[in-house]
Order: sequence, then structure tokens, then C-alpha cells
Amino acid sequence: MTVSVQAHDFDVTTELARLRAGHPRIGAVVSFVGTVRELSDGEPISALELEHYPGMTERALEAIVAEAERRWAGIDVRVVHRHGRLDAGEQIVLVAVAAAHRGDAFAACEFVMDYLKANAPFWKKECTGQRERWVEARAADDAALARWSIASHNAAKGPLADDQ
Repeated sequence: MTVSVQAHDFDVTTELARLRAGHPRIGAVVSFVGTVRELSDGEPISALELEHYPGMTERALEAIVAEAERRWAGIDVRVVHRHGRLDAGEQIVLVAVAAAHRGDAFAACEFVMDYLKANAPFWKKECTGQRERWVEARAADDAALARWSIASHNAAKGPLADDQ
């Protein structure tokens, strides 16, 4: 398991090579790369600002990965998540899973991303040309996590207050 929370961009090819190195049992690698959308709710987005608590965020991501490793024995996982100001089109997150078989790799990758999206302690602010707004928890993210029989930390919270 490797988890990185960083401001600088990552190279997907390099990260996948690191994941595969020294693991002859690997028959499949599945990866997901999330990027900053250029539109949100039909409105152009120029950037996304991601805030987090150092230390707490890494521990939360490690717990997510540990749960995946408990559910799918024999997998290896790499998560890279960026923070700070990211322009539209930039990479935000990489979730990569290596496993002996593709079914486990696909399932574990989707699980980690669903869990991360709903429960990782990141706060996101969308920046448009006119204003900034905090991104609220989405019911679709909570529903994606629920299918894995895990409750979202967002379910008990109200919407984030807008700071304008």
C-alpha cells in the first residue's frame, strides 16, 4: 500500500510502474484518474481548490486502502491525491490496484474510489470567473458507497456553508 497527498502533479506511467515493480503474481492493473471538470452544473469552472488536514488525510486514505486489502486479499494499491489550487483539466487523484486477476482489480479500484469520494477528508471549492463556492456532499457519492455496505460520513452532516 502506498498513499501520497501532495500539491505537485503525478505521472501515471511512473506510478503504475512503481505499483507493479517486484510483484510477479500481478495479472491485472486497474487505474482511475480523476481530473478537474471544466463545467459544474452547467457553469464554467476555472479551478478547484482542495483543502485538507495533513496527517489526518493520509491516515484516512490508509484506512480506506486497508479495508480494500481486507476485502480483496493479495491486492496492492497506490493512491495519489493532490491538494491546493488545480486548474480545469488538471489531475486530482490516481487510484491504482494490482491483483492476480482483473475482477479483483476492477472491484477494489471502484471500492477505493467510491470510499474516497464519500469519506476522505478533503474540502473542495469551485472557482468560476465570478465567484467561489464550496462543493457540497452529493447523494450519488453516498449511494455509491452504500452498495459496499459502508455508511458515508456525509450522511449525518448538513450541507457545507457557503463562505460568500
